[in-house]
Amino acid sequence: MIELYFAATPNGLKIRLFLEETGLPHFITPVSLSKGEQFAPAFLAISPNNKIPAIVDHAPAGGGAPISVFESGAILQYLAEKTGQLLPSDPRRRIEVLQWLYWQVGGLGPMAGQIGHFNVYAPEKVPYAIDRYTREVARLYDVLDRRLADREFIASEFSIADVACYPWIVPHEAHGQNLADFPHLERWFMAIAQRPATLRTYEGVENAYQPKQALTEDERRTLFGQGKP
Repeated sequence: MIELYFAATPNGLKIRLFLEETGLPHFITPVSLSKGEQFAPAFLAISPNNKIPAIVDHAPAGGGAPISVFESGAILQYLAEKTGQLLPSDPRRRIEVLQWLYWQVGGLGPMAGQIGHFNVYAPEKVPYAIDRYTREVARLYDVLDRRLADREFIASEFSIADVACYPWIVPHEAHGQNLADFPHLERWFMAIAQRPATLRTYEGVENAYQPKQALTEDERRTLFGQGKP
């Protein structure tokens, strides 16, 4: 049984999407980031970087003590290897998937997260930052658009590369992007959005870049500060 420490951010949602796609038995332990629950000692023992998502595999292969994993890319790779799903065993196809998984973790996610922050959460507009990150995310969208020009999925067949990237395209408006400018990416995005697992994953999930009410100063410090409150 997989325990998922979860908040409805793009990184949290991509693990939930994997679990829905594969049907791997799991349960969810919510983590309130605005309340600082990511700094609790019990959570830090699992995720020392005080970030979600994190998992605990209470029934690891071969038995023994539970295995905890933090960092969303590592979690996706671990779960794919555990289940034998969404990550090919053939070396050529496998490395194709892993390249795009790491591309998302190292590029698309961090850059999209930055423009989302400066567009939505920053207490004041910083034109240089907004321009820089909007342009970089547009470049990354274009990379994905060109990749999808001649294939249905990012690595030819549906894989953890698609699972990793989709939640980071969902908030494209907050990223200052128009999907109509990226027709192949838009086609892929609409197809993933209609998958039953995606519909289950996003049912009742609020847009992380459209909070219902303004953050308090304490919540802002907790979410965007350099340490625990």
